[in-house]
Amino acid sequence: MDGTHGIRIRPGGLADAPAVLDMLDAAVIWMNDRGNTEQWGTTPYSQRPGGVERVERYTTENSSYIAELDGTPVGALVLDCAPSPQMPIAPAEEPERYVRLLISDRQHTGLGIGAALLAHAAEETRRAGVTLLRVDCWAGGGGELVAFYERNGFTPTARFLSEGWPGQVLARRVV
Repeated sequence: MDGTHGIRIRPGGLADAPAVLDMLDAAVIWMNDRGNTEQWGTTPYSQRPGGVERVERYTTENSSYIAELDGTPVGALVLDCAPSPQMPIAPAEEPERYVRLLISDRQHTGLGIGAALLAHAAEETRRAGVTLLRVDCWAGGGGELVAFYERNGFTPTARFLSEGWPGQVLARRVV
């Protein structure tokens, strides 16, 4: 799929795990440089216990997609059929697709990578004959991440607290 600014989205796989880890590590640094140490902490994702294994599972056990720009990975999306069992979020009472991970390369901010991946998630949800797409995100700070999802067609549905981490579940109907 070709998106805006020449973004191409393709299925991901285990070979993409190092690029996804690099994006996650860079995102931690980017957030920390802006004073946000609460969302993902200060430890690079690749150095967290189980971090590498989690990303490898994402790329092999879930539906993963990679956004590329000129053949270089610049974003990643992981879809599943339910929220992570580790999160205090109940599965929906109907079939759903759940965004488990959405990350974009901070060096390419402003190109619409996240929006393109969310549009792809909606299309994959529709293709599966499912009408509910959900995501959870950090609701701290000034609410910028929640606002991002709202700009991309999601509506806040429930707030939660997970070990002091404020979260927001959002939903989008796709037809």
